[in-house]
Amino acid sequence: MEYDRFQKEAIEHIKNGHSVIVSAPTGAGKTVIAEHVILDCLAKGENAIYTAPIKALSNQKFRDFQKEYSDKIGILTGDVSINADAPILIMTTEIFRNKILAQENDLEKYSWIIFDEIHYLDDYERGSVWEESLIFLPHHMKMLALSATIPNIDEFADWLKSIHNKPIHIVKEDNRPVPLTFYYQCQGQIISSLHELKRIGFGKDLFTYSRNKKKFNKNNLKPNKLAKLIDNLYTTKKLPCIYFVFSRKRSVLLAKECSHFNFLSDDEYETITDMYMDLCEKFSLQEEASALEMLPLIQKGIAFHHAGMLPTLKEVIERLFTSRLIKLIFTTETFALGINMPARTVIFDELRKFYGTHFGPLRTRDFFQMAGRAGRRGIDDHGFVYSRVNPMHADFDDIKNSVNGNYEKVRSRFNASYATILNLYKLYGEKLYDIYPYSFHFFQEKSKRKDKAVQMMKNKVDLLKELGYIKDNKVTEKGEFASNVYGYELLLAEFYGAGFLEQLTEYQLAMLIIALIYEPRKGAHKPPLTKPQKNLKNLTDQIENHVHYMEKKFNIWPKSKTFFLHLSLAIDAWMHGENFEAILQYTDADEGEIIRYFRMSIQVLREILEANISEEFRKVVFRALDLLKRDIVDAEKQLRIED
Repeated sequence: MEYDRFQKEAIEHIKNGHSVIVSAPTGAGKTVIAEHVILDCLAKGENAIYTAPIKALSNQKFRDFQKEYSDKIGILTGDVSINADAPILIMTTEIFRNKILAQENDLEKYSWIIFDEIHYLDDYERGSVWEESLIFLPHHMKMLALSATIPNIDEFADWLKSIHNKPIHIVKEDNRPVPLTFYYQCQGQIISSLHELKRIGFGKDLFTYSRNKKKFNKNNLKPNKLAKLIDNLYTTKKLPCIYFVFSRKRSVLLAKECSHFNFLSDDEYETITDMYMDLCEKFSLQEEASALEMLPLIQKGIAFHHAGMLPTLKEVIERLFTSRLIKLIFTTETFALGINMPARTVIFDELRKFYGTHFGPLRTRDFFQMAGRAGRRGIDDHGFVYSRVNPMHADFDDIKNSVNGNYEKVRSRFNASYATILNLYKLYGEKLYDIYPYSFHFFQEKSKRKDKAVQMMKNKVDLLKELGYIKDNKVTEKGEFASNVYGYELLLAEFYGAGFLEQLTEYQLAMLIIALIYEPRKGAHKPPLTKPQKNLKNLTDQIENHVHYMEKKFNIWPKSKTFFLHLSLAIDAWMHGENFEAILQYTDADEGEIIRYFRMSIQVLREILEANISEEFRKVVFRALDLLKRDIVDAEKQLRIED
């Protein structure tokens, strides 16, 4: 194939044996460079690791690469382990970080590491994982880092050069192979420029002034009709379209609102119906209510896709979309993260989203991560991006900044977990604070914030000493246990240290773990608890209160997770053999949400097995895994289903 300029440049550096950071727009073709590394390693008999920020992306890469390289590909994501000794191993970044910090690992045999979506280092909750992976990257491993456009890539590369003392080349590409054209739907009109948007959507007619206060005049607001916009795309041949919406329920609602459209010919209707039914049979979805609900939409070339759906149904929809028979899909933003699902057009339902703690304007980087799905290379001359604007709920300057602003700099989110600190303490003892100057946080921040970061590490070490995880400058048995369970280490280790954990049955253990993992959505229903579950809650309250008290005492923030027993009835029923449809009566959580938490529980159970636990308790953990990992919850089974 003929490479683009930036692809050629990156591949030339790779051929010379140098690490490379590539910054290029979504859809520019960064994956081609990763594929070159994989092919080169296979040709030379070398091994490589490919990391991705989310399991959905890891799974898709496994499927894509497996088609090309067959048994040369493996995957390791916590709840999935397939062909784990393969020369090319795909894993989440957390798994890679854990491998690095383990005292015994097999990383010597890997010559390359590919970090996909490296700008995830900026993620508030999980960014520290990327940073730790980069700080402790084994010296013998070369790195290919792939990123959407980041303005401070030079700063990022300078940091890496400073800590690893070896060549790291930067390759930048600002242009997309398929340029984007932007439109706005506002006041019932299709508008082709920000200038016109300001005049029509934010002009004086929409506002009245009283005592120097600006007030919106609702009487002059005209509706943005979805049908009118979709009809415009259909008649101007701008389908297929990905419609991004920041609510699961709204994605379903809007898809059903468009059910009067029919985008398929008779032949396409027959083809997509046969494909859908065949895929549903492969994934055992023939009797699933959600799959049956989707069928009438599918037969019109319409679908929805969000994290609350069954993972198998999501995969069916993704496969149909790549066949180009789905002409209009309503989806949440995870559809944009690295998953290769381009369309001709992208629509934004709004240009605001929830950022963990608050609703705010869409960041420029996030906007273009999603907008970048518009325009299929080799098919389209242009991609088209439509933003729906309601002047009542939008600010023109915010819109202008989302669409025309500069990409946000990648900022360090370094905040070493207790497990990380324990693993570092095993390696460095009291010298672990000497690690902090190697962080991107130290490289970026001013002295005051640097001092705070070091103090936070010291506070965590002091707390770990107070609670008996470190004694006489050595990590204790309880500390060893905690060092294996990232993210939930303190609460689980306190259960372990108090002798409670090894007294639990397999059912109680699973209920405890899912209570620790689960994050209730706003308004989530709390089911009534049985007497044994109430007893378990008394224990969780006791441990949780103690840990939070200690964290407050040592001025540590954010505090450890809170236990929520919302899914305890559901997981207990599942492990006692009830089918998936039956356990839905015990919770109002979405189907996909339930499976995700069940699978996360499997990952934590596997991490517990890595600890030095008694043989009796090990048998309990294995029994819990066997009862939990069946049918639709078994992620490995889903990945083994062939096209």
